[in-house]
Amino acid sequence: MRSTFKVLFYVNGSKEKNGIVPIMERVTINGSVAQFSCKRTIAKELWDVKGNRAKGKSKESRDINLALDNIKAQIIKHYQRISDREAFVTAEMVRNAYQGIGTEYETLLRAFDKENEAFAKRVGKDRSLRTYQKYLTVRKYLAEFIKEHYKRNDIAMNELTEDFIRDYCLYLRNEVGLAQSSVWIYSIPLKHIVTTAHYNGKIARNPFAQYKVDPDHKERGFLTEEELQAFTTVELNNPDLELARDLFVFGCWTGISFIDIKNLTTENITMLGGSPWIVSKRQKTGVPFQIKLMDIPMQIIKRYEAYRTGNNLFNIGSHDVINRRIKEVAKICGIEKRTSFHLSRHTFAVLALNYGMPIESVSKILGHTNITTTQIYAKVTNTKLEHDISMFESRASERFAI
Repeated sequence: MRSTFKVLFYVNGSKEKNGIVPIMERVTINGSVAQFSCKRTIAKELWDVKGNRAKGKSKESRDINLALDNIKAQIIKHYQRISDREAFVTAEMVRNAYQGIGTEYETLLRAFDKENEAFAKRVGKDRSLRTYQKYLTVRKYLAEFIKEHYKRNDIAMNELTEDFIRDYCLYLRNEVGLAQSSVWIYSIPLKHIVTTAHYNGKIARNPFAQYKVDPDHKERGFLTEEELQAFTTVELNNPDLELARDLFVFGCWTGISFIDIKNLTTENITMLGGSPWIVSKRQKTGVPFQIKLMDIPMQIIKRYEAYRTGNNLFNIGSHDVINRRIKEVAKICGIEKRTSFHLSRHTFAVLALNYGMPIESVSKILGHTNITTTQIYAKVTNTKLEHDISMFESRASERFAI
């Protein structure tokens, strides 16, 4: 349904000076109102209140009426252009377009296109290809959602509400068939775009301020000590499988993600207090991290020194290829749980916490921006639970007796 649209000229009597008043224009669309000065003045007695025009046929009146007709024609033109293209118009948008303020006002998919264009230039520098692909996927889902639910090709930022976000998440869950954890992941780019638009004054309010997408975190998988031992010692006759296994074990003892291991160079190894440390920063977040190199990861680094073609510690292929090989090694070891390279990072976190490393230290090593992210890994294994209860029992029995 088309918007109701009205243009009205009037004079501002409160600004009268020596019998001269400024001419104003008021635009009304579906009850929304925007008014502004026409940059014209007129003698108060020459203004026709009912006709919203200058009286008479004097040259002054003809010039003023011609200018007002021109202004009205431009307002109508902007209204039609915005209405036909976006199917959503407010009086403020029309006024801003006429005044040259935000003529190309922000729409959701256009904002995504701008973000993705800028993101693409940063891939391989401080942004990963996978994250870029996630943004492209979210843009695709949003376009399909808007087309199906709104019968349009785009939607203005001003239209975004909590209901839009809620319906989009339901669309991902019920129609696309994503798990709730994936819905949460695919809501993050949308939240970034919308929050940035609000911060830059493109939209008056942030709908994400009142609506939170539940991440529904699943239990993070990890290798037990027995499984890690089997993974480390299994005999492999394939050099490609050996490299994938060694990289995974390296991750288990350092907590470093795949892309950050791939980025490691000899310059990232620093001697601190007489011991070798890795000092770097996460590509994903830019957060610095440092980890002391224990014996096992140090052995792995030395094992591949002869194969270096540059400064990188390891010559690593694609993430997908390494993941496939890790799954193959796990199968050889008889490990049936779902495995991927990221499982090494989980394994490090659980091992470190179970062996008493403070969660603040684990969080710093992992390069997390928020300690609540680290708390996801604070699992209580049966071994640690038995140890903790035994310690409690021993200390309590010394003070309490029946």
